[in-house]
Amino acid sequence: MANRLAEETSPYLLQHADNPVDWWPWSPGAFEEARRRDVPILLSVGYASCHWCHVMARESFADPDVAAYLNDRFVAVKVDREERPDVDSVYMDAVQAATGQGGWPMTVFMNAEGEPFYFGTYFPPEPRHGMPSFRQLLEGVHTAWSDRREEVGNVAGRIARDLAGRRGPRDFPEPPGPAEQAAALLQLSREFDAARGGFGGAPKFPPSMVLEFLLRHHARTGADGALEMARRTCDAMARGGIHDQLGGGFARYSVDAEWTVPHFEKMLYDNALLCRVYTHLWRADGTSWARRVALDTADFMIRELRTPEGGFASALDADSAEAADPDGPHIEGAYYVWTPAEVREALDGVDEETVTAALDLLGVTREGTFEEGRSVLRLPPAPGDGTGDGAEDDPADALPSGVRRRLLAARDRRPRPARDDKIVAAWNGLAIAALAEAGACFDRPDLVEAAERAADLLIGRHLDADGRLTRTSLGGEPGRGAGVLEDYADVAEGFHALYAVTGESAWLDLAGTLLEVVLTRFRDADGSLYDTADDAERLIRRPQDPTDGATPSGWTAATGALLTRAAHTGESRYREAAERALGIVTALAPRAPRFAGWGLAVAEAALDGPREVAVVGPPGDPLRAELHRVALRSTAPGAAVALGEPDDPGTTPLLRDRPLREGRATAYVCRNFVCSAPTTDPGELAERLRPDLP
Repeated sequence: MANRLAEETSPYLLQHADNPVDWWPWSPGAFEEARRRDVPILLSVGYASCHWCHVMARESFADPDVAAYLNDRFVAVKVDREERPDVDSVYMDAVQAATGQGGWPMTVFMNAEGEPFYFGTYFPPEPRHGMPSFRQLLEGVHTAWSDRREEVGNVAGRIARDLAGRRGPRDFPEPPGPAEQAAALLQLSREFDAARGGFGGAPKFPPSMVLEFLLRHHARTGADGALEMARRTCDAMARGGIHDQLGGGFARYSVDAEWTVPHFEKMLYDNALLCRVYTHLWRADGTSWARRVALDTADFMIRELRTPEGGFASALDADSAEAADPDGPHIEGAYYVWTPAEVREALDGVDEETVTAALDLLGVTREGTFEEGRSVLRLPPAPGDGTGDGAEDDPADALPSGVRRRLLAARDRRPRPARDDKIVAAWNGLAIAALAEAGACFDRPDLVEAAERAADLLIGRHLDADGRLTRTSLGGEPGRGAGVLEDYADVAEGFHALYAVTGESAWLDLAGTLLEVVLTRFRDADGSLYDTADDAERLIRRPQDPTDGATPSGWTAATGALLTRAAHTGESRYREAAERALGIVTALAPRAPRFAGWGLAVAEAALDGPREVAVVGPPGDPLRAELHRVALRSTAPGAAVALGEPDDPGTTPLLRDRPLREGRATAYVCRNFVCSAPTTDPGELAERLRPDLP
C-alpha cells in the first residue's frame, strides 16, 4: 500500500501526502478496501490552516511506529472539511451528539458501510489531561473491533439510524414578522457584552451575520439600540488583536472576551463578511474608521489571498517559523506578535518619545499579552462608559506617522504563514459581493474589477454547461467535490451584487441559472432545503442545517438570493420559495438568534419589500451615475438595484417600461407592488429609500 494523496487538489490533503500513513482520499475504493480486509476505517477530517490539525500530524501521523500500527489494522481516510462539507457535517453531528463538543481535527472510527461507532477530536501522542494517547486509542478500537464485533456493530447501527432520522421541522411557521424581529433584538441585547462588544464570553467569534441583522433592523425601524450594538462591536473588533493592525484583515476568532489574543488563522469567509459589514456600517452612519477598516480588509484580501487565476485563496495559516530560525518548527502567531525589543529595532532611528508612544498605543509590554513575553498589536479601548461615547473617532489616528509603515516592513521580512490556495466557490461568492459593494460605496473601481475577475474564474473553472458548480479548484484545476447549497447561494449572491454595481445583465442571468438548480435539486416538496443535491453522493444522512455558523447557512443564503431574484424578475415562485424557507427562522430565532443572524437579516429585507430600484439613462451620463450611487449607498435592507438604458429590448425585467423623464436619467422605486413617482433628483431618491419610521 502507499499514501494516495499526492494527486489530490486539496492543499490539506497534499500536506499529508508524505506521511507514512497509507492515507486514502474519501472514495469508494477506501470503503471497498476496508470491506476486503475486514478492518475499521479511521476518518480524519481537518483543513489546511487548522493549528491543532498540524500538531496532530506532527505528533502522530508523521510517527513511523504509529503509522505502521494504523496501516496494519485500519484503512485511513483523510478529508478536507472545506472540500467536502457534506462529509464533515454528517460526522460532526455524530461527534457532537456523542461527546457534547466538536472541532478539528475530527477523528471518527466507522465500519465499511460508513456507520460510525467511536468519535473524538485531537488526541495527544502521550496520555494527558484525561485523554488517551493516539496509539492507545488505536489499540482500544482494534481490540473492540476484534473481540466485541457484535457490540461495535450494534453501536454503529444505532448511531447511523439516529443520524438518518434527523430532519429539520416539517411544519414551518410563517416568516418572521415585526414582532418576531423585535423579540430577536431583545434577546440579542440581553446577550450583548456592553463593555467589550460582541455577544457572550470567550472565545469570541466575529458575529458578522448578526451585525448585518442589526444594521438592517436599524435601517428599517430606526432602532438606535440595534445600531449601537453593531457600532460598538465593530469598534471593539477594529481596535482588538483580532484585527491585524498592520496588514489589515481579521483573524478567525479571539480566545478571550476582550478581542485581544486571536487564533491567528485568517479565513477568506471571515474577511469577506466583515468587509461587507464595515461597508454597511459606513453606509449607516458615515463613521470614518468603518471606511478605513472595510478598505483595509478589501486590500488585504486582494494583496494576500488573491491567486494568479484571479480567485481568492481559502486561508492563511495560524502558524509560521520564527525569524531567528526560518527552517525551524512552525509556531502559532510567530508572524504577528512582538516584543518591545523587536518594536524598537523596527523603529531604529525614531525618537524615544515616538517609540514609547507606539509601544503604549499598540499594547506591547514587557510581560506581553501572548506567549513568552510577546504581545499582539492592538489599539486602546474606546473612551467612555460603555455606552458608545468616544467610539466615533478613528483609533488609528493616534498612531504616530510612519510607525505602521516601518513595523509592517519589518514584519514582511519574517517567514510568512502558509496559504491554502484552494478556491472555494461559496467563499469566493462572499468575496465578490463584498468587493463589489465596497468598490461602489468607496469609489474604488479596482475592487469591482477584482470581484469581476473572481467571478470569471468561477464561471470558467467551477460552472458547467448544465449550471452545476464544482465546489473547489486549485491552480485552475477543478476539485472532486460537487457544489453544495451554500456554493450555489453565495455565488448567486455575489453575482447579484455584481449586477447591481455594473448593470451587466449577464450576472443576473447567471444568478438565475444557479437558483434554478437550487429549486430543482436542493429543495424538498415541503419547501425545506438540503445542503446537498438530490443526485449527490449518498451518505448515511443527507445533511440539512439551517443554522448560521461561521458563514451563512446554505438554507438562509439561498433564501436571501431567492428573495433578491424575486425582486429583479417579479416572478412569484421565487418569492414563495423564499418565504416558505424563511419560516425556519421563526422557529430558530427565539431560541438562538446568534445562530440565525443571516436568516434574520433576510427577514428584514422581506419586511422592507425589498425595495426595487431601477435607474435608467445613457451610459456615461453624470446624473445616471449619481442616481446609481445614491441607490447603492442606500441602507434599505436588501434593496434590488438595476441599472440600464431606456427602451433596451434586451433589458432585465426590473428595467422594462422605464422611460426617461423629461429626457433626463430617471430612478424608479417600487415596493410591495406599489411604485412611487419617478424622479430625476438624487436627493429625492435618497428620501424615498429611507425607512418608514413610526
